[in-house]
Parts: sequence; C-alpha cells; structure tokens
Amino acid sequence: MAIRKILTVPNPVLKQVSKPVAAVDDDVRALMDDMLETMYAAPGIGLAAIQIGEPLRIIVMDIADKDEEPAPRYFVNPEILDDVEEVRPWEEGCLSVPDYFEEVERPEKVKIRYLNYHGEEVVEWATDLYAVCIQHEMDHLNGVLFIDHLSRLKRQRAIRKVQKAEREKAMENAE
Repeated sequence: MAIRKILTVPNPVLKQVSKPVAAVDDDVRALMDDMLETMYAAPGIGLAAIQIGEPLRIIVMDIADKDEEPAPRYFVNPEILDDVEEVRPWEEGCLSVPDYFEEVERPEKVKIRYLNYHGEEVVEWATDLYAVCIQHEMDHLNGVLFIDHLSRLKRQRAIRKVQKAEREKAMENAE
C-alpha cells in the first residue's frame, strides 16, 4: 500500500468523468487499498479515484466516529438508483478543496448499487452522513466538486484560498 498525492482545485483532472471498471481484480483492490491509506492519512472520510489522478469509477469511504473501530467501505461502479424528495443541508468539505467548508443541500436518502471489494453486487439505501458522503464522492466520478453546487463567488473564493495556501507552502519549502 502507498499514500498517493491528492489533487486539488483547480487541477483540470478533477473535472474528468471517470470510466467504469471492467472487473474487481487484484489491481483494482490494490488501488482501493492505496486510496484508503491515502484517505486515512489526509485525514478524510471519503475519496474518489479521480482525486489521486485515476479516472476510474471507484470510491473508498469510512464514516466511523473517531472513537469507533475503522469501518472501511469500497464502491466500484456505484450508481444512484433512487432518491427521496426531501433534501437536507450538510456542511461539506473535500480533500481536493482543503480547509474549505460550506453547506450543500442533497437528498437525505439515496438507493445505491455498487460492487464491493470482492466484486459482489450490493444494493442498499444510504441515509444521513452516508447518503451525503456517497453523493459527494459520486459527484467526483462525474467531474463535479462540491463547490460546483455553490454560487460562483463562493466557488472562486474556495479556489483562491486553496491556491494561496499552496503558494505559501511552496515558499516555506523553498526556504
């Protein structure tokens, strides 16, 4: 397993639409293991393959509380089959938009289908944080960031904040 570099806005790779995975094999599982290690190291609760430059329809997630045992989940070729009309605002953040948080409204319950770590098909309803996180990560697979759900002004502010932080970090490393 290896920790990979997480791409940040405005990297154009993040706007790519990810391609379906043909089969869950050892290479895909190795990528998911790297993704999980990268997500934990960041730290985060979800990561899409495109965020590490792999345009594949793969997501890893762990929404367990800090005082709970880790509960990693793996999603290959996830799709939303159904949702409810009720939406709920959640404060979201993103490893590709570090240190920026805003409320986004999303359906509070979604029915999803995906292949798990072993290539088995799973169909289930996701609610609460699970529903928010899976929708957020699935947006990544379609080239959409959570800031794309915000006003143009807030989106530009988020991008400028990330760029400024990266410039400052580069200057510190150069010293």
